[in-house]
Amino acid sequence: MFLSRILPYPRIALTAVAILLASCAGAPSGNGSPDRKATWGQSTGSLRSGFACCNLRYSGDQLSSSNYAQLPFIAVGTPVLVRAVDDAQAIVEINGQQMLLRPDPAQTRETPGQWLDKAVVAQDPRRRLEAFPAGVRAAIQSGRVMKGMTREQVIMSVGYPQVDEKKGLDAPSWRYWWSGFESFYVQWTRDKLRKIDGDSATVNKLTYH
Repeated sequence: MFLSRILPYPRIALTAVAILLASCAGAPSGNGSPDRKATWGQSTGSLRSGFACCNLRYSGDQLSSSNYAQLPFIAVGTPVLVRAVDDAQAIVEINGQQMLLRPDPAQTRETPGQWLDKAVVAQDPRRRLEAFPAGVRAAIQSGRVMKGMTREQVIMSVGYPQVDEKKGLDAPSWRYWWSGFESFYVQWTRDKLRKIDGDSATVNKLTYH
């Protein structure tokens, strides 16, 4: 399903990474703050190993930190090996294929390491997914959202948003991108999805009916 391997790579200096990781799919806990208590396992030849926190969008052999919702995605819970990380990029291996991450500075201020801290989690989130109602599971598996979803469930489906730096994941509105030119907003009432704002055609594609 994935396109060609990214070979050859220049040698990338591995940086030491000390990480406290999100459990339960790296999603917000009841108060909207990620739980960072999980620890990483190791895999031979990899910096660390884990699972996709959420549906991760990609284009060709590149993962998109902007997580454009129009792109195809790697399913939540897919095993991931992190092979190398430096200040400019990261190399990961998914289903035997190497993929490259270079965060888009126009959409995020995060470094590759910061993005991976959220995107690749220690505990398999599919265990959480199995406990959700059937409709919510189906929405997440199709990469869409529906009214009544929790913040954790929305993150699993469409990834982490761009949020207000002061309010973080507790913000009443989350901004996402459908493409490099079109954004949409998820509106919250407490911790339940109330409304999706954006172009009507885009909202229809995003909403699980």
